[in-house]
Amino acid sequence: MTEKEKAAKGLLYNANYDPEILSDREHAKEALYHYNNLHPAKVDERKLVIRNLLSKIGHEFTIEPPFYCDYGYNIEIGENFFSNMNFVVLDGARVTIGNNVFIAPNVGIYTAGHPFDVEQRNQGLEYAYPVTIGDNVWIGAGVHILPGVTIGDNTVIGAGSIVSKNIPANVLAVGNPCKVVREITEADKNKYK
Repeated sequence: MTEKEKAAKGLLYNANYDPEILSDREHAKEALYHYNNLHPAKVDERKLVIRNLLSKIGHEFTIEPPFYCDYGYNIEIGENFFSNMNFVVLDGARVTIGNNVFIAPNVGIYTAGHPFDVEQRNQGLEYAYPVTIGDNVWIGAGVHILPGVTIGDNTVIGAGSIVSKNIPANVLAVGNPCKVVREITEADKNKYK
């Protein structure tokens, strides 16, 4: 079994010394170097770089540079996506993001983690668990989403949260660790009128 196959199955895999994985990361770094240094007016070229890097992305999207990811081919993004500056995705496992998702600055999605055992960690081993974000989700500034998390549709994650467990649909959740504060209700529709 290859190291990429191990990663896809959620097993420990060699992320630091496997030639195929290192080559894949180098390809992503080169594409992102180009992307992050393009003139802001080169919108079409920026979109083409992202389309060639990610597994899937909707027709309408904005990813403000700088943007960083490990591989790109494990990332699927729906329609009408927006991410602000300094979006980081460590995509050793699949990252699935739904439609109409807004991501504020300095957000990180991390599928990868390392063993507590020092010998395994020093061998370059890590694990990766998928992250799923539903439709119509807003992720606030400085949020960190950890391996294996699912965030339900229509949910808001408050700024600065560390999301280490699944968050259901239709809620406001915030904190470290991130917890549900309340449901999003009809009253929220009139809050800013």
